[in-house]
Amino acid sequence: MRAVLPTPLPIHEPGPPKPMSIDAIRELAADDMQAVDQCIRERLQSPVVLINQLGHYIIHSGGKRLRPLLATLSARACGVRGPEPVVLSAVVEFIHTATLLHDDVVDASEMRRGNETANHIFGNEAAVLVGDFLYSRAFEMMVEVGSMRVMEILSHATNVIAEGEVMQLMNCHDADVDEQRYMHVIQSKTAKLFEAACRLGAVLGARPEAEEQALAAYGMHLGTAFQLIDDVLDYSADAELTGKRMGDDLAEGKPTLPLIHALRVGSAEQRAVVRQAIESGGRDSVKEVLEIVQATRALDFARERAETETASAIDAVATLPESPHRQALVDLARFAVGRDH
Repeated sequence: MRAVLPTPLPIHEPGPPKPMSIDAIRELAADDMQAVDQCIRERLQSPVVLINQLGHYIIHSGGKRLRPLLATLSARACGVRGPEPVVLSAVVEFIHTATLLHDDVVDASEMRRGNETANHIFGNEAAVLVGDFLYSRAFEMMVEVGSMRVMEILSHATNVIAEGEVMQLMNCHDADVDEQRYMHVIQSKTAKLFEAACRLGAVLGARPEAEEQALAAYGMHLGTAFQLIDDVLDYSADAELTGKRMGDDLAEGKPTLPLIHALRVGSAEQRAVVRQAIESGGRDSVKEVLEIVQATRALDFARERAETETASAIDAVATLPESPHRQALVDLARFAVGRDH
């Protein structure tokens, strides 16, 4: 009688990692982000009362903490286990916050994230000077890490951001700004800090040059996509979600990508309206320009560009070792381009 052999169990090949929700990403990084918040609170301390008041107001006014989240995820994806990512994540947030303080003064903004801006409450002079304090405190902290390469990355990023701010100022009320000039501005002003935050992880982990470049590319593409979505939301989002009024960029005379596209493909009459609105600023033409932006599919165009940048970001980190933190980077990129505020 022949022996009956047991039926072999099916072999299950490991499939691709499951996508993570934004809540799952934040849970993965929860301990690190709590430590970052604690570090921020400790390093904001100053014997100058106004610095404490204004610094705490802007730091705790509802920001997404996206840049420090990227810094910690990138470092953990590169196998870093020490405290350095927490300190550098706080540094990145201080640099970002300083740029916001200065931005709001330059733009004479009164609202950000649904709250009154610091300059509106405390005055322009205080906002600028506390922004300077945050920059200098950030540089104190990066020196403490003791890595010349870290200082090189963050000091260069800070310089490029400042150049981007000046370029944006030069572009205001200029209806002849083309897509190439605009992309250069947002890659300098916004995406450069994303790039630096992600690059730091590879540097801290002493990872190969290819991995450092991959994370830098991820950050640059993601930061570009993030700003392009901000451009879209300025003409399409609920003000209660974004904390700013629709058409604020137009009111400030900023020629963002939706307007650049409308100027490129619109009729002569539509182009004349958009050109006049950019050159004059203000809110008188917001409704008419919104209609033109919709009619020329300018928002679809900008969103498609953002999706292309997001795809490039995801491709860039595909070469990193598989881990929950790498998957979090992938899904964070998808979240950034799909957000509504």
